[in-house]
Amino acid sequence: MPAAPRIITLNIGSQTVGLAEFRVQAHGGLVLLDYRLREIPADPAGDPAGVGRRAQVALVLREMMDELQIKRGRVNYAVSAQSVFARFVKLPAVDEEKVEKIVSFEAQQNVPFPIDEVVWDYQLVWGGGDEQIQVVLVAIKRDLLEQINSAVEETGLRTSTVDVAPMALYNAFRYNYSDLDGCSLLVDIGARTTNLLFIESGKVFSRSLPLGGSSITAAIVKEFGESFAAAEFRKKRDSFVSLGGAYAEPADPDVARVSKLVRSTMTRLHAELMRSISHYRGQQHGSQPARIFLCGGSAGMPYMREFFNEKLGLPIEFFNPLRNVAAADSTPVAELANSAHLLGEVVGLALRSVSDCPMELNLPPGSVVQTQKLEKRRPFFIMAAACFILALLGWSAYFARAAQVTRHTTEQVRQKIDIMRVTETRLDKLKRQAASLDNVATPLITAINDRGFWPEILEELNARLPEGGIWITELYATSGGKPLGVTEKHSGESAPTALPSPAPGTKSGTQMPGASTAVIDGIVLRGLYMFNPKQQEIVVDYFRNLAGSSFFKIDPNNQARVIKSDTVPNETDWAFPYELQLTLRTPVRLP
Repeated sequence: MPAAPRIITLNIGSQTVGLAEFRVQAHGGLVLLDYRLREIPADPAGDPAGVGRRAQVALVLREMMDELQIKRGRVNYAVSAQSVFARFVKLPAVDEEKVEKIVSFEAQQNVPFPIDEVVWDYQLVWGGGDEQIQVVLVAIKRDLLEQINSAVEETGLRTSTVDVAPMALYNAFRYNYSDLDGCSLLVDIGARTTNLLFIESGKVFSRSLPLGGSSITAAIVKEFGESFAAAEFRKKRDSFVSLGGAYAEPADPDVARVSKLVRSTMTRLHAELMRSISHYRGQQHGSQPARIFLCGGSAGMPYMREFFNEKLGLPIEFFNPLRNVAAADSTPVAELANSAHLLGEVVGLALRSVSDCPMELNLPPGSVVQTQKLEKRRPFFIMAAACFILALLGWSAYFARAAQVTRHTTEQVRQKIDIMRVTETRLDKLKRQAASLDNVATPLITAINDRGFWPEILEELNARLPEGGIWITELYATSGGKPLGVTEKHSGESAPTALPSPAPGTKSGTQMPGASTAVIDGIVLRGLYMFNPKQQEIVVDYFRNLAGSSFFKIDPNNQARVIKSDTVPNETDWAFPYELQLTLRTPVRLP
């Protein structure tokens, strides 16, 4: 992705707000130009809705921007872990295109709020192929995110990326400590929570513990009966982790009491830390941490490093997010050395604008999404406006030229029309001559087509004749129920029933005879059938065969209409007469 010349990052912690400005080097590295850290010592119990705290965030953010001489710009900011629901979910080994659908289902099942009331995102942590897939799923309530975002944007900054503080720490760790082997445990001791990051090669697991600097302050409030603000001041002034054992206590009894309260809280944290390590090794199949890095506001308390070294027996050091990040000459070196462990989130956020990071979660509010869509479309809007103005300027010239071309073209078309009218007169004359020739040729064509009709009829009658025991002895045509070409003797023997006349305009071969034209519309078929086991049924078989012919119009359910034989077979005669009266589907014109 393209690197910005100036990068502004903001970490909105539960009690500390950090603002930093970075510059991108020519080779792609980061340079820290300057930074500011501000605490918001508000009592969380006195502001459960967080309205006053968000107002303080906006106030201190303006102060830091004035000190860093930042007027406006795009910002990557991170929200604290306690504001976000995070869950590591294991999925079966599926194709990549199915992961999003499964994660969407898991989000609806795991997020403890209606899915349409949260902004959520996920990141593939490890797995793929035939292995089980693990993803980290994060979600934050829409209204809370909009309130945080409004506090940021009312200062003149414009949101680019919204990350989660532990994941920004993870990106900073991977950037600065990529040379480490084994499992590293990053312990971020904040004001309200302590965030644990188990980091191995290609694997990460996060867990949040409800213990932090505010737990120590709450213990001081209870022990000394002071207000939250007074207890916070006493913690910053007097607190350190009591060494215990044979070490001498401080001369001031109040300082000793505070140090014991700190040690008691850290002992609880150590117990939770051991349970988290056991959970990571047992449930996540992780390795035993080989080293521990401390960071966060409460990690700088005196003897904190010695306490964890005594309890865990592992190498303990402070996390340095500036290990591979250069610092500008204007940055105070002494102050930077004391607060480097507080800058992990802002460094991780800056890396999101420099290169691809191993964890690229983004929780943009709905208002930011709409704004970013409009910004992407802005060049098209500008181009469309420019095109519209150019079009207006071009239309006048176009219409003037079009009018001139139209006049010239109209004149040319008029000349062509005059020529085509002469041609049209000639074509009309030829059409009339062709129609006259068609009238002469049509009867001849019809006669030629009808000439092959009777051979086809005879072939059809013969083809559908049952095999053996029946034959045809006489065949003559009828017109309107009257025999054609039959002597008086034959016509008197069996007068055919009047066949239905075809409708006027019925086709005859290829010709449509008129209502007054004489046509052959039926055939009378006479013959004999021999004495056989089926007797008269052989005639019915012939009738059924003819019902499937395309030449005759026969109702297969009305055989009495076609079969006119009333002879009853007997054992005296060897053959018996039958008669079929068939109606042609296509009448034939009389020659």
